[in-house]
Amino acid sequence: MSPKRPERRPRVAVAFAVVALVISGCSSGVTSGSSTSDAPSGSPNPKVTSLLSPAPGQTPGALRPYYDQKLEWRECGVPDFECATMKVPLDYAKPNPADDVKIAVSRKKAEGTDRIGSLLVNPGGPGGSAIDYLQQAAALGYPQVVRDRFDMVAFDPRGVGRSKPVECLSDQEMDEFTRTDTTPDSKSEANRVVAEDKKFAQGCEKRTGKLLPHVSTVEAARDMDVLRAALGDDKLSYVGLSYGTFLGATYAGLFPSRVGRLVLDGAMDPTVDAREAARAQAGGFETAFNSFAKDCTKRPGCPLGDSVQQAGTELDTFFKQLDAKPLKTQDDARTLNEPLATTGVMSAMYDESFWPVLRQALTAAEHGDGTDLLRLSDLYYEREGGKYSNLMYANAAVNCLDLPPAARGPADVDKALPSFKKTSPRFGVTMAWSALGCAYWPVPSTGKPHRIEAKGAAPILVVGTTRDPATPYTWAQSLATQLDSGVLLTYEGDGHTAYTRGSKCVDSAINTYLTEGKPPADGKHCS
Repeated sequence: MSPKRPERRPRVAVAFAVVALVISGCSSGVTSGSSTSDAPSGSPNPKVTSLLSPAPGQTPGALRPYYDQKLEWRECGVPDFECATMKVPLDYAKPNPADDVKIAVSRKKAEGTDRIGSLLVNPGGPGGSAIDYLQQAAALGYPQVVRDRFDMVAFDPRGVGRSKPVECLSDQEMDEFTRTDTTPDSKSEANRVVAEDKKFAQGCEKRTGKLLPHVSTVEAARDMDVLRAALGDDKLSYVGLSYGTFLGATYAGLFPSRVGRLVLDGAMDPTVDAREAARAQAGGFETAFNSFAKDCTKRPGCPLGDSVQQAGTELDTFFKQLDAKPLKTQDDARTLNEPLATTGVMSAMYDESFWPVLRQALTAAEHGDGTDLLRLSDLYYEREGGKYSNLMYANAAVNCLDLPPAARGPADVDKALPSFKKTSPRFGVTMAWSALGCAYWPVPSTGKPHRIEAKGAAPILVVGTTRDPATPYTWAQSLATQLDSGVLLTYEGDGHTAYTRGSKCVDSAINTYLTEGKPPADGKHCS
């Protein structure tokens, strides 16, 4: 089992867990207004007046060929799954068949006879392959009652996986990027961060070309409506995790009358700007680490000592030692340095089932072997056999379009550091410097913080986990409040997202909602 990693933060992709909405070049988008990030905890920012407006009720004639297309299903090498290719316009404002983007789709038909329709799933990212998620996890791990009633469907959003993937760096260049010190101690080290961020951005522009300005969340949500029509469904039913909640909420804001049964698990708050998103997420990882430390220090042989405070001190010392001298690993060509170790620790925070793995990795590192922490870092970056998936490239491309940069240069990072350090002594500096990358993105951002109301939509189920590392619980509270028909389900627990992670209470509530259309009472708590 792999830890869920729906929200990523390469340095260029500042909105690691949060991305806000985008104005695409279509007739619907975010209305004008101001934005700040001083909202009360758990509430949408009252100073954010921008609002996602619904798309026109009638499909424009130029888009009819896309909505009327018939998917040609074929075998795709995975038992019980079918695959198809869907065409969508590169630019919804100026559809041109010569520029169409081919979107990869996969499905597993309902296993029972009492079929409701299609259920789209998305694991987040942005940049995570929904098809891989469907074929490797959702179609096997989702409850039987759901698989019996729905065709399980996924598509890789534009720029992701099998759908014209964004490309940026060679594998060797990406290795160097992930090793770059994001806790710089000198001007030269800070300059190195800037240089690597610029190289990343320039590589994306060179290797991806005209697709790069057209991978926003709004465009992906519009693609999702084309897919709904191609599947023959009047309403969209959907389970989105982490960034997938932002994609789902965006769909609801654009097409409220077409909302069926939407589950938004590990929710993001579209009223939060990029800098506050990074800072809040640093706090989420701090909370998650403290939960890990509390568990670890109760166990014999914990490599971090016997108290939460000592655990934090020991981890700080470990990181400083790595900054001075990286550890050897079983990969003779690679060592474990501070940024890779930090990523490895953060990777294990996504799922408490990985806490034993992290304990083992830290114990091995204590004895001079950095192999296990390096593997956790590779898992996070989707690096296997020396090769990277396009996860991080798509992540950056989407995030840098969806929000203005969190920082315009190193001076902005320096100003933000005290707040980040206060929020997260362990991870604040790394997260602050990770907020710099979009400053050098070759395509201007088209989105900004805004509210999503989706007035007139059917009930939308928003799920939040109280000690979620990547999407703080307050974001779920805020999104549920914004949505006109939002219903909040709270999981008192650890890890990122809640559905199918062991809580019978959560699973029962979501299963009933999906199969019967009955959401739980607003404010229901599970553990």
